[in-house]
Amino acid sequence: MTQFQQAAQSAAQELRALFPPTPLVRNDHLSTRYGADIWLKREDLSPVRSYKIRGAFNAMRKRLAALPDQRHFVCASAGNHAQGVAFACRHFGVQGTIFMPVTTPQQKIMKTRTFGGAHIDIKLTGDIFDQALDAAQHFCTDLGAYFLSPFDDDDVIEGQASVAVEMLEQLGRAPDMVVLPVGGGGLGAGMTAYLGSAAPDVALRYVEPAGGASLSAALDAGKPVTLPRVDTFVDGASVARLGVRPFDWLRDIRSGQILLAAENRVCVTILDMLNHDGIVLEPAGALSIDALQDIAPQIRGKTVICVASGGNFDFERLPEVKERAMRFSGTKKYLLLRLPQRPGALKDFLGILGPEDDIARFEYLKKTARNFGTVLLGIETTQPQNFASLFARMEDSGFTFTDITNDEVIANFVI
Repeated sequence: MTQFQQAAQSAAQELRALFPPTPLVRNDHLSTRYGADIWLKREDLSPVRSYKIRGAFNAMRKRLAALPDQRHFVCASAGNHAQGVAFACRHFGVQGTIFMPVTTPQQKIMKTRTFGGAHIDIKLTGDIFDQALDAAQHFCTDLGAYFLSPFDDDDVIEGQASVAVEMLEQLGRAPDMVVLPVGGGGLGAGMTAYLGSAAPDVALRYVEPAGGASLSAALDAGKPVTLPRVDTFVDGASVARLGVRPFDWLRDIRSGQILLAAENRVCVTILDMLNHDGIVLEPAGALSIDALQDIAPQIRGKTVICVASGGNFDFERLPEVKERAMRFSGTKKYLLLRLPQRPGALKDFLGILGPEDDIARFEYLKKTARNFGTVLLGIETTQPQNFASLFARMEDSGFTFTDITNDEVIANFVI
């Protein structure tokens, strides 16, 4: 047994003081869909609804064992690591200062306060995680506190590897494949390190949000690099720069092992899991499940474990998730309609709509036109193919329109 295996197993054992192993559950719905034996490692059912408590607890535990007088910990987090650190601070009776981006969902901020209570202080700063990270590190330097990285820390990586320890024990054998999300790389590094020695025949697939593919960029460059732009929708995994220590474990990954999940498609998966199984997943927590469709031929007849990494979903985001899902699925479109300024023109247009078409938005963009006015239309329907027939009827009736659903520039201004 390697030294890392021993450390990961020790971390798993110590975690039993906080919570039992998170469930490993076979999912009938996904198994039937993909003709495979699909299991979910339900990290969304940990005390803080994500795996992040593992690394935070393990790193804090080992630091306090080495330096019992260490009483102040600092971290930066988009939400899940913050909750893990807050929970651990209260457990160990130490003080924590937690830096979070201003854009962090309120649900995660509220839960962090709940878990930490009087033992933590929250500072909101920056628009993305990396800006909060920079502020936290400067704060630590000035104060002399101990910085607890969300992923770029050997003890954190050991703690996250406890997911793999539990997973193999619960299944009773090695699966054919494990699919897991990647943000800063702590979970990916921990599970790669543990499975590489404990179950070397297990195939691994790493899923990144398309708008924050820091692992792909690091592998291309041969070292961690900073992405020039990050889509923060998948906030639990949207990291501009992969950690240095995780990269040491992940540098040998082949490009075919990395899967990119489009943010809007992830929304379809979130709603699918909610509607079919009643499982509430945050965007990062749905990444591994979403990617199954990209490897469907590879997994048929195989045993596959997906790490459902978190369930800290703010239901105030549900309208946005539904909107993104419908746009990706092709059941909602936005049009700029050139509407004649004459009596009955609107009635003529409404008569063109099919029985399953519904106007979700109607807004005149130019109200002073004498002959024609531009209207922003949002139309929802039940089947994507309904739009083909609707557009044909509009053209036959002489209506001029432009589909701007996927025009990012125009959509950012008017939708």
